[in-house]
Amino acid sequence: MNSKMVNKEPATQRESITDLLKQLASNLNAAVHNEIELVIQGIREKERTVRSGVLIIVTGVAIGFAAFLSLCSALFIELTAYMAPVFAALVTGAVLAFIGIVITVIGYRQLKKTIPKM
Repeated sequence: MNSKMVNKEPATQRESITDLLKQLASNLNAAVHNEIELVIQGIREKERTVRSGVLIIVTGVAIGFAAFLSLCSALFIELTAYMAPVFAALVTGAVLAFIGIVITVIGYRQLKKTIPKM
């Protein structure tokens, strides 16, 4: 009777260990799945934040551009008091073109520094 009990215990232990390993694998699988879901949720939240930030920036740029055009019109109107409207438009355009070229050259130089040569 004693030998039968000893034989039953290792089988029970094997089944118990097998069950524990199955539970461990299942729990590990669930934990990994939950972590992946958390990472995806975090990425989605950051995406929403970035999207709203970009929308605000675009709105600000559009309003700033409208203000810039208004200032250009004011400059043009002020210059017409000193010269013909055609020349006032040419001076305004030339000054803006010069500013645009300077900004473009500065941006090109910065970009050239950051991009490695191949």
